[in-house]
Amino acid sequence: MAETQEAAVVFGVLNESSAHESRVALTPDIVTRLRKAGVSCLIERGAGLAAQYTDDDYVKAGAQVLSADEVIAGADVLGFVDRPSSSLVGRLKAGTWVIGMLGSFTDADYVASLDKAGLVGVAMERLPRQLSSAQSMDEMTSQNSVMGYKAALVAANAYGSFFPMMTTAAGTIRPAKVLILGAGIAGLQAIGTARRLGAVVTAYDVRPASRGEVESLGAKFLDLGLDFSAGQGEGGYARALTAEEQAAQQAAVDEKAAGFDVIITTAKVPGRKPPVLLTKAGVDGLKRGAVIVDCAASELGGNVEGSAVGTSVTDGGVTIIGAPYLASEVSNTAANLLARNVADVLAHFVRDGKLSIDLGEELDDALVVAGRPAKSVASAEA
Repeated sequence: MAETQEAAVVFGVLNESSAHESRVALTPDIVTRLRKAGVSCLIERGAGLAAQYTDDDYVKAGAQVLSADEVIAGADVLGFVDRPSSSLVGRLKAGTWVIGMLGSFTDADYVASLDKAGLVGVAMERLPRQLSSAQSMDEMTSQNSVMGYKAALVAANAYGSFFPMMTTAAGTIRPAKVLILGAGIAGLQAIGTARRLGAVVTAYDVRPASRGEVESLGAKFLDLGLDFSAGQGEGGYARALTAEEQAAQQAAVDEKAAGFDVIITTAKVPGRKPPVLLTKAGVDGLKRGAVIVDCAASELGGNVEGSAVGTSVTDGGVTIIGAPYLASEVSNTAANLLARNVADVLAHFVRDGKLSIDLGEELDDALVVAGRPAKSVASAEA
């Protein structure tokens, strides 16, 4: 077919290996989008089922549905939600490009293994988010938005009462008081969702500029009763807090947290240890029946001191839900957004019908962490 002959780069996607993962790095509409950019697509059988896409959906869009070995053999580029396992890295042919969240900030050995295998590693966690040209590639933004939405739903499900105020024949039930710690993309989405569910929402972030964003969504900004405005940094910028001020700030957050029914923490930093936003003292101060959803819980720790992946209940009756995989639980929408991010990263590197790295280009220098060739890499067919 003419379209197949025009395609110079072959993009492949495999089943994600993680047991908790329901997303896929390619959706049928992105197959069509990539064909227009001169990229043909291969996908492993069944890879999209958990995200509600059948093999037939991909075939109709113009992709080839193959076995994993056939995808590996035929693809110039492989896209991942996460990253290929070490065993899979050993199966990939030299010269293959790998696009995904590679953990390059903390796992130098893994990056070195890509280099040793002759692979080109494109680490999406290194995307310069301030570049306007990179906005559509920003997986952190798209997936954190989904995560914040789902976090509010998980919290509402675990909480033993209503989020909204309810007036019934048996009396009036007050609305839940929800505190969001971290007002980035996920936090703002959690604020909006919790408010739509009827909760009274308060939020806090260490960035002073976040106050306006929080209040624009109808939430209150948590007043810690502290004043760190004395003194000014160089050039008129806010100065860094001293260790004593940071300790006072944390103690104030822990103390204020006691007045809330639900706490959602959202400061997730891919590949890095997340900051502690609520200490053990803060958890111990919560009332029995309170619920915490920690979106950053991982083997590196979480936003809540002592939290871990999964659900636990403290001796004081506080439920802590360590939930770093929430975006995967909204698999269809999350996959749609993520596939667009991955596809736009790929399209950026397709130049004159080839995969190419410009070593002087800011985006290329930031994203390519392994196998940095000095010239274009032709497709496997060439």
